[in-house]
Amino acid sequence: MRPPPDPIRIVVADDHEVVRTGFAGLLATQPDFTVVGTAGDGAEAVRLCRGLAPHVVLMDVRMPTMDGIEATRQLTGCRTGRPRVLILTTFDLDEYVYDALAAGASGFLLKDVTAERLFDAVRVIAAGDALLAPTVTRRLISEFTVQRRRPEPRTQPRWTRSPPGRPRYYD
Repeated sequence: MRPPPDPIRIVVADDHEVVRTGFAGLLATQPDFTVVGTAGDGAEAVRLCRGLAPHVVLMDVRMPTMDGIEATRQLTGCRTGRPRVLILTTFDLDEYVYDALAAGASGFLLKDVTAERLFDAVRVIAAGDALLAPTVTRRLISEFTVQRRRPEPRTQPRWTRSPPGRPRYYD
């Protein structure tokens, strides 16, 4: 993991002003963070990020004009200067997790996160790593193991064809 840039430049995107300003104020308490902008919807977040070049964007999912998933797709699809996106939402829905990750998000947390976990998440994302809420991680692991189940063991040996003149064998 490479060290995060110092200071880490952050944009906060959320359609609720009190949430947006609350997270921005909380993040601003950290000496290695600089909140460079806030956005009330996904389209505004995309515009701001293109001009401000943040390292990390805290992105809500449900927003008017353009939702956070589409905004993430647009931001992470850029060839240059693309920020890392940390989805921060109230909705613990598998659909949002899968869509956010497919759109290029580097992390997914719920808004009930503690301040310290949020600070750590921003640093992890800025350093180029990925992070998921523990409940999300547990569900993804369960889904993965269901999809990757090992085949059932064979109960009968299977005969294998041998070259002429050699005995048959089974495995």
